Amino acid sequence: MAFDPITHVTLSQVILPLRTAISDAKVFTGRQRPMTEVAFLFCEIETAQGLQGVGFSYSKRAGGPAQFAHAREVAELLIGENPSDIPRVYDRLLWAGASVGRSGVATQALAAIDVCLWDLKAKRAGLPLAGLIGPYRDSVRTYNTSGGFLNAPIEQVCENAQRSLSEGIGGIKIKVGHPDHRVDLARLEAVRAAIGDAPLMVDANQQWDRATALRMGRRFEPYDLVWIEEPLDAYDAEGHAELARQLDTPIATGEMLASVAEHVRLIEARAADIIQPDAPRVGGITQFLRLATLADAAGLDLAPHFAMEIHLHLAACYPREPWVEHFDWLDPLFNERLETRDGRMIVPERPGLGITLSEQCRAWTTATAEFGVSDRVLV
Repeated sequence: MAFDPITHVTLSQVILPLRTAISDAKVFTGRQRPMTEVAFLFCEIETAQGLQGVGFSYSKRAGGPAQFAHAREVAELLIGENPSDIPRVYDRLLWAGASVGRSGVATQALAAIDVCLWDLKAKRAGLPLAGLIGPYRDSVRTYNTSGGFLNAPIEQVCENAQRSLSEGIGGIKIKVGHPDHRVDLARLEAVRAAIGDAPLMVDANQQWDRATALRMGRRFEPYDLVWIEEPLDAYDAEGHAELARQLDTPIATGEMLASVAEHVRLIEARAADIIQPDAPRVGGITQFLRLATLADAAGLDLAPHFAMEIHLHLAACYPREPWVEHFDWLDPLFNERLETRDGRMIVPERPGLGITLSEQCRAWTTATAEFGVSDRVLV
């Protein structure tokens, strides 16, 4: 195929308001305020032949404006590049901003661009992103998180869980880590009773110390959990490894780590049974695929964090049977919906990620930056 260079790039900062402010253990321990919105960085790329791609990254609470600012500084370097040369283009952008590091905000800003380039490449091939990478399956086990936050009354959590299962979602995750451990146990007991033997996970959001995590993990054993997520600080690889050795329930962690290098330490320490990388947080799909190869070689299971619109495709390409996290928060941003059936999320057959930005997404845009020239009229 003839060289088809990038001619136009649009960056957009979008603020998604949540219907209800939500709280996990970090709020109940006083470390964070309730979450009321999520900041997104969208990247749209157009080529000389009129091919268009879209990608995004995000930040919960602080960081969204910083991602947008960093992407705006380096995005002009994309003009004239071959969009199929994704690793080389990524490295060029990475080194353009290397003085602020190769993890965190800097690479999370690049993630939106990287995801966009992969979406574009799959569209050029006429394939879903999973089809371009190489899938092992056309659907992935899915579990719901958005209905199980600590601020919700337990009656509402149970109702949310039952509704999710009735809608074809396969498992339920609830938040734990309340300062009063009796609250965690009572909520877990109620949800287990409400959903029967359906797969159940818990997430402590890093709010236990080592002794508490071990004690609570042992008390959770009778509930036959699929995993205990983030029982300790995200960077406590040794503590997670010790828990994994002492508990029968699998340990899951990794979502807060912001680079492949940070995950390597987790893998080498045998700190998790299930690794939970987040493509927008580690720098995009290019970095996620590098990490997935390492995780598979180490014999780890996979359950990517958040952003199901991206992670469904990546999970479908993992050799071991994975899970993908169901959140309905992002639904207003896109014109399409992902299908759940018989406990699984179905990989869409649409080219690329299979998403287009909605009118509502455009309406929630708070800042834009454009580079190059385009014949396209932006909504």
